[in-house]
Amino acid sequence: MIKTTLGHIQLNVNSQNLPFYKDLFAFLSWKTLHEDATALGVGSADASLWFVGAAKGTKNDYDGTGMNHLALHVQNQSDVDQMVEYLQGKDIASLFDTPRHRPEFSEDTDHTYYQVMFETPDKILLEVVYIGLLVK
Repeated sequence: MIKTTLGHIQLNVNSQNLPFYKDLFAFLSWKTLHEDATALGVGSADASLWFVGAAKGTKNDYDGTGMNHLALHVQNQSDVDQMVEYLQGKDIASLFDTPRHRPEFSEDTDHTYYQVMFETPDKILLEVVYIGLLVK
């Protein structure tokens, strides 16, 4: 048996949208690892994401075969609310009646799964989620 961890994910995007991803992940405190006219690499403590301006054809269909969404965990419930404010400032709509608590995903009544979901200009579905003690 081989033990692995997540290393990186490459997402093909329209190269014109690279500044969107740079701003977004800077707001989320990810470090820029690489940047040029065709690619952006960002990293957290555990993994990296690579946005490569090589998308061809139609935009992503997150309800089709392939990745549905990418979830990014935050440390505090208020971080989700800060994300919502950031999105509103960029005129990016929250999707699926979020932000909201999802009790069906919680361990018990003292915990919460609090999320906001939105899509990027390339129609990549992203979730920012806090999982932990419910703040009342």
